[in-house]
Amino acid sequence: MDIAVVQQPLQRLSGLLAPELQEVDSLIRSRMTSENAPRIPDITQHLMDAGGKKLRPILTLASAALFNYSGYDHIRLAATVEFIHTATLLHDDVVDESKQRRGRPTSNLLWDNKSAVLVGDFLFARSFQLMTETNDLEVLSLLADASATIAEGEILQLTASQDITTTESVYLTITRGKTAALFSAAAKVGGIISQADEAALSALFTYGDALGIAFQIADDLLDYTGKDDTTGKNSGDDFREGKMTLPIIKAVSQATEPELAFWQRTISHNQQQAGDLDEALRLMKKYDTLASTRAEALTWAERACDAIETLPECEIRDLLYDLAGYIVNRAK
Repeated sequence: MDIAVVQQPLQRLSGLLAPELQEVDSLIRSRMTSENAPRIPDITQHLMDAGGKKLRPILTLASAALFNYSGYDHIRLAATVEFIHTATLLHDDVVDESKQRRGRPTSNLLWDNKSAVLVGDFLFARSFQLMTETNDLEVLSLLADASATIAEGEILQLTASQDITTTESVYLTITRGKTAALFSAAAKVGGIISQADEAALSALFTYGDALGIAFQIADDLLDYTGKDDTTGKNSGDDFREGKMTLPIIKAVSQATEPELAFWQRTISHNQQQAGDLDEALRLMKKYDTLASTRAEALTWAERACDAIETLPECEIRDLLYDLAGYIVNRAK
């Protein structure tokens, strides 16, 4: 289907699901407390106060709403996926040695790496406590598998970092692991607790998978096209960290010998100097890799929309359509 530019469908979804999101926030705050280790709520609160989009819990609440779920498990599971996501952010910032997230200093910078890693571990443990409270083995299996897949994706990205032989196929595997796995699980669990049929569950999973891939590609594109005050990080951070994201992979695959030498110096050997980011952007422009990367993100967004065409027609489903287009168009 053709994807149009739609203003802020995420805000509209948040408005429709506002009562449930308030319950999710309340549950998160109650479960991130610790009588014995006050640093846990301090670090968690710092990250949550930065104002994340809560996209993953919204997917869980929206998929449950599609099938008129009545109960409390969607609240538990929405909090679960947010805990998993927050834990991965804490770990990512340590691995990437990041100093800024969502426009604020990272937890590892304000406290230390050890605290950030251990609080991330605590949040993972809390997520498993929450998911077991649903007493649903299918839910537990899905989210446990997603957690393992996320870790695999992050490790694969670590091994691919600074490796200019990284292919688009490897990039897709990394993206499907570190990002899309939680999107697809978040969407599907809402259907599971709603007792949706297998076709609907498959549609939700496919939607989340494609949406997650579109989201990550757009996010990687924003690193080169976004403004620092809107992305909450410094433009070109992926280049400086030697991350082989899609715009660079596409440029390297078409590089001449002198250009390949440039990529080897700046990415493989991490020997960067003034003007290298501008040169990298020039090469991306030469081979039109930013435009082709955006085109791929749009293709995945279209696949997400196609996946849910058979789901119940309602405002929630329409907003999930719009969300796919919005995610990509933020990277224009």
